[in-house]
Amino acid sequence: MYYAIIGEDVEGSLPLRMQVRGAHIERLKRLVDEGRMLLAGPFPAIDAEDPGEAGFTGSLIVAEFDSLEAAREWADADPYLEAGVYRKVTVSPFRKVLP
Repeated sequence: MYYAIIGEDVEGSLPLRMQVRGAHIERLKRLVDEGRMLLAGPFPAIDAEDPGEAGFTGSLIVAEFDSLEAAREWADADPYLEAGVYRKVTVSPFRKVLP
């Protein structure tokens, strides 16, 4: 089943994001390689593809896991959470309907 993982950033998270982005992206690439990733990306803090210094307010990851517990365990080990980028992470079951 798919699960939506929503990470909400702390204020001024951009410097922390940049420090651990490589490790965060590597974990996401593993999900892609395993065929489990539906989509992933950040929420720009402003209405722009590249928000520059404004940074981001959080991230969304929708991926397949064996259970809600497995999705939470994966989310709890995210480098962004460990480094203090995320102030809160929510994990919820997700049912893809379209397309």
